[in-house]
Amino acid sequence: MFPDTRGMRAFFAVLILAFSPLAALAQTTPQEVVPHETVPPAAKVEPGPEQKPANSVATEPDRDKRLDALFAALKAAPTQDAAKDIADRIDIALTPSGSDTVDLLMSRAATAAQAKDYDLAVQLLDGILTVDPDHLDAWNRRATVFYLQEDYADALADLRQVVTREPRHYAAWMGIALIAKDLGDEKRALEAVRKARDIYPQFEQAEEMEKTLSISVEGRPI
Repeated sequence: MFPDTRGMRAFFAVLILAFSPLAALAQTTPQEVVPHETVPPAAKVEPGPEQKPANSVATEPDRDKRLDALFAALKAAPTQDAAKDIADRIDIALTPSGSDTVDLLMSRAATAAQAKDYDLAVQLLDGILTVDPDHLDAWNRRATVFYLQEDYADALADLRQVVTREPRHYAAWMGIALIAKDLGDEKRALEAVRKARDIYPQFEQAEEMEKTLSISVEGRPI
């Protein structure tokens, strides 16, 4: 029997259409080599002397401080609307690569995914990750594409890469929770969705999922 993936498809469809970045399931170390090595010429990125290194944005102290402040504000946000505004700012802050070439390839990958040309989308994202293995949005986007190809193992592996590099990536934790739930592993799904809610307490979708899973896994409170 195939897992019920309707909720998961809706979640990942939102990630593609919005062009946005997503415990035991996440206990892996960053890969040294991206496992998908076939990259078309258009996806290969050769940084020139004038090009800013692709991962330079991720090392900027000011950006790190800004993210720390945003995540602190997200956790303390009093309403869902206020939290959503902060979450949108976090998504933007997590997205830049510092490389115009990589940004162009990300745009092409999103267009390919929207056109359901998933093989091309994966090849383009492979090229980005070969050059910049810390590009969170590329890992997250490739997880989305793998899911849509019904490749759940690789989707989970890429989401683990996201939370290994940025443990506060609530969308990736939510993706892990949804896949684990659809695969029938409700205990791990509950662990992951609680991770998402600890980072983003006003995350409405995660709150509803946690309520359902807590009853299923732990039973109703006496």
